Amino acid sequence: MKIIILGAGQTGSALAEYLVTEHSNDVTVIDEAADKLQSLQERFDLQVIHGKVCYPQILQSAGAEDADMLVAVTNSDEANMLACQIAHTVFNIPQKVARIRAAEYSDDDYQLFSIDNGIPINHIISPEKLITQHISQLVQYPGALQIASFYDEHVFLVMVAAYYGGALVGSELSELKEHLPHVDAKVVAIYRQQRFIRPIDSTIIEAGDLVYFITTPQNIKAVTSELQRLEKPFKRIMISGGSSVAVSLAKQLESDYQVKLIEQNIQNAEHIAEQLINTTVLHGESADQELLSQEQVELTDLFIAVTNDDESNIMSAMLAKRMGAKKVIVLIQRQAYLQLINESVIDIAISPQLTTISALLSHIRQSGVVKVVSLRQGTSEVIEIIAHGDHDTSKLVGRTVNEIRLPSGATIGAIIRGEDVLIGQDNTIIEDADHLIVFLPDRKSINDIEKLL
Repeated sequence: MKIIILGAGQTGSALAEYLVTEHSNDVTVIDEAADKLQSLQERFDLQVIHGKVCYPQILQSAGAEDADMLVAVTNSDEANMLACQIAHTVFNIPQKVARIRAAEYSDDDYQLFSIDNGIPINHIISPEKLITQHISQLVQYPGALQIASFYDEHVFLVMVAAYYGGALVGSELSELKEHLPHVDAKVVAIYRQQRFIRPIDSTIIEAGDLVYFITTPQNIKAVTSELQRLEKPFKRIMISGGSSVAVSLAKQLESDYQVKLIEQNIQNAEHIAEQLINTTVLHGESADQELLSQEQVELTDLFIAVTNDDESNIMSAMLAKRMGAKKVIVLIQRQAYLQLINESVIDIAISPQLTTISALLSHIRQSGVVKVVSLRQGTSEVIEIIAHGDHDTSKLVGRTVNEIRLPSGATIGAIIRGEDVLIGQDNTIIEDADHLIVFLPDRKSINDIEKLL
């Protein structure tokens, strides 16, 4: 596939790396920053073009006339939209994907994006919406450290840490079915001291293991309780920052939780207070120990730091945790910080970059790949694929799960057939139009999965 990426920032560079290492893509990156382009060209086998992403001449020099897809991820929503318009009108590029950050452009009252009657973008990626949805799901399931939904939330992948107190800790994995005979769930991966373990029935769960399992939403809490003492539902939530993520998150949570939001800028705080109904909006610094003490941060069940400044998020969350907040979630832009976070008191770190990459890959991967969720800082993935054909034309259809030759370590966690969800049934025969949820410990094995399709 011939793909043009507009923007060599963190997201554009990471996406280029993903696509180039999958070997089946011809990638060109356009940016005005020559140093970023040089760095990319030194590391990867791709083409770079120095110039403005909206100039037709620059797009033409990048091969827009026969490109299969344009992905616009510059820091300017307007540049992304204009480039997609030119790609459509002048070069007739079939697929156009754009990152649009400003919520105002995605307002349902104004249908701006349409191939036939509007700005011609096939797929809009809104990091703020994705992050808000992700954090909302983590709030709903307190024991989860990571969560992702598939097939319109019929199936979930959940990652939890195993602790002493969980019924399954210290026991073989086969006992999960004995403990929960009426619950369908499948453990698809275990990470022990950063090392991947492919789970089998005789695998013993140890305290400290990070366990990934797939199940239906109504069974998440039951499976989590097997791996740790089930945390009480959150009641009091404190949000640091007045960003669009913070405000949209407060709007989603304020009807069900006691929410406080801290914003440093007085004008922003007043504006936010007008938008929210049941949220207490505070003017102040999130890392102000006196303010946190006055607002009884020690009684807070969840502290969420989602300002646009990594250092501020980290410091305020660490202070809140030290002062007694039960759990903290931090938004981290820089990949280098994620390694440090894993060794700190911070419970959950969310990367907007990886969230955006997951959404982009869901639209870029070949036909048959419906959704991609990037895990473990991009080293692993969970994908939703569709099986098409019959026994003679497909390497999936007409075969049992056990008969499918998956890459090393890969596991089919669930099969969705219409409204039926089949989990952990290795003798199930794959049928045409089945959706398969597959865990890949090594994302580079996506090439082998695409060959199966």
